[in-house]
Amino acid sequence: MSFQEIFAQHQWQEISQQIYDKTETDVLFALQKKGKRDLEDFMALLSPAAEPFLEEMAVLSQRITQRRFGKVIQMYIPLYLSNECQNICTYCGFSLTNPIKRLTLTPEEVLSEVDIIKGYGFDHVLLVTGESTHVDVSYFKETLQLIRPFFSHISMEVQPLEETEYRQLIGEGLNTVYIYQETYGSLYDSYHPKGRKRNFEYRLETPDRLGKAGIHKIGLGCLLGLDDWRTDSWFTGLHLDYLEKQYWKTKFSISFPRIRPATGCIEPKVTLTNHQMVQLICAYRLFNENVELSLSTRETENFRNHVVTLGITSMSAGSKTDPGGYSLHQEALEQFTIEDNRSPQEIASILQSSGYEPVWKDWDMAMDMTA
Repeated sequence: MSFQEIFAQHQWQEISQQIYDKTETDVLFALQKKGKRDLEDFMALLSPAAEPFLEEMAVLSQRITQRRFGKVIQMYIPLYLSNECQNICTYCGFSLTNPIKRLTLTPEEVLSEVDIIKGYGFDHVLLVTGESTHVDVSYFKETLQLIRPFFSHISMEVQPLEETEYRQLIGEGLNTVYIYQETYGSLYDSYHPKGRKRNFEYRLETPDRLGKAGIHKIGLGCLLGLDDWRTDSWFTGLHLDYLEKQYWKTKFSISFPRIRPATGCIEPKVTLTNHQMVQLICAYRLFNENVELSLSTRETENFRNHVVTLGITSMSAGSKTDPGGYSLHQEALEQFTIEDNRSPQEIASILQSSGYEPVWKDWDMAMDMTA
């Protein structure tokens, strides 16, 4: 059964009601469960009824994470290649209607960015663009060929592509693709009034195309603030559960992006408190012991310092969200503002003082070739 068919069997309002109807008994059952927790348990852990059990969830989440991943944090940094975009997304600074300067990096500019990023010590880079036909597979291939000698792990967060196109990029050294549905609810259309991104079903099917193409890792997530975060997160868990069973050779990652201020953008429909974000992170860890959990510089210094030990396995540092942000120092180009402006070295020092090891490289394409 395809995910489209599975998704169609679950109505947003019904799932939301089930989450909010969960009781203390349901939460205790999920917490005390000895075997693998299922989607019903995940509902309970996401529910308002679980909020009084945050300390118990955090202790268990930390224990599970350290047992599975050790006390290490994978370090990565985004490299924005372009802010050209043909979508209108009401929450994004790159939206077509925003009067910002547009820029797509040339090969020389890309190498200037790489030079600075390598100076920070990174070996894992995330390539990011807006969604534009001008920044296409040919551009991605050329960029991968250009930077592949400098990085052992290359990720992408770009427009959805076809399976054959993903296969081409994997052949050029692409390891991971992050594809966020943004929201699984009926408000999706209102947030995307124009552009290819308006096609909900095509975006929903993207992780399947990635799995069939044989990608090393797929990153999922919803944009926290567009709709009820508990319900959106449950649907993300449903998607993860399906993909793990369907593409069992692939690794998976969950990210927790909150809406951040940006030029011409809406205010969040809903907000999460920091306590609720901790609940969400711990709920994912208790639901899935193997999934990687990633936290970006959208979050504050204080929050990142405290939550990193509770279930997170990867973090960005020193991030710029505009093309050429590390070397060109352009203005009014960024996708959104960040909260944690500390340098990679400062982040590494904080991790070490907490007893964690910042890992700049933990995987290489040669490992797959050897296998």
